[in-house]
Amino acid sequence: MKLVLDTNIVLDLWVFRDQSADSLRESIANREVTWITTAAMREELACVLAYEQMIPRMKAADLSAQQVLETFDRHAKVVDAPSAAVVKCRDADDQKFVDLAVAHDATLLSKDAQVLALRRKLSVAKTFSAPQPR
Repeated sequence: MKLVLDTNIVLDLWVFRDQSADSLRESIANREVTWITTAAMREELACVLAYEQMIPRMKAADLSAQQVLETFDRHAKVVDAPSAAVVKCRDADDQKFVDLAVAHDATLLSKDAQVLALRRKLSVAKTFSAPQPR
């Protein structure tokens, strides 16, 4: 099974260590699923990790941005950015996740309302809600 994870899901997995994501974290770590991503998605994560509000969260988790990015690199399979999908997301920042999921017939995990609103429109990609925010 191929997965596309939006940035909030990545944060839940590797920064916030959300317990409701334990089985997903384990599946990724054990390579039971293939997490696919693009360079742009990694860049977005790096930017988010540098946000001022993330600093206390990272300190509380005893993590650095570099450690999170190393975990990303260890577990994610970077692929080329695909062509734009026919399905369009109202949030342009989230379109890259939709494009990748459609291009690779992958399951897109997101908590983003704009992405979740596309469930019925996505005929190839399977979009599911991940654990709800704390």
